[in-house]
Amino acid sequence: MSFTVTSTDFSDGGVLPDAQVKAIGNTSPQLSWSGAPEGTKSFAVTCYDPDAPTGSGFWHWTVANIPAHVRELAAGAGAVGGADLPKGAVQGRTDYGEAGFGGAAPPPGHGPHRYIFTVFAVDVERLDVTEDNSGAVFGFNLHFHTLAKASITATYENRG
Repeated sequence: MSFTVTSTDFSDGGVLPDAQVKAIGNTSPQLSWSGAPEGTKSFAVTCYDPDAPTGSGFWHWTVANIPAHVRELAAGAGAVGGADLPKGAVQGRTDYGEAGFGGAAPPPGHGPHRYIFTVFAVDVERLDVTEDNSGAVFGFNLHFHTLAKASITATYENRG
């Protein structure tokens, strides 16, 4: 069995719905995963836009320390404050500067952006991350503890 991630809010390669756009809905999407490898002790989720005009992309969401028995995050689980996340999960600081989901917001006329939602199967129960940590710090920790990862991608273009 391979590790996979799906969403009821969008299909892989599809268009990101307005609910996941910062100025319209700013709601994190529903995500489900299956096929985690043996030895998985927790999960982490990231949303990254490699097309942002920053030179280093843009982190829209980071979540770690999702317990190993959890296989889904409901739509809206990424709200600032994390009240709807599983107990023990921690959201990191997005490139918007706050801990919580920050939806798509490409500049008008910049063309389509890809939003890559990745679920990581992790070999420790807790990564050493806090809500003050950036996507880069989450990524650094994940580099040493990832057993498997699966991604789905959606695009969005601000035609402003």
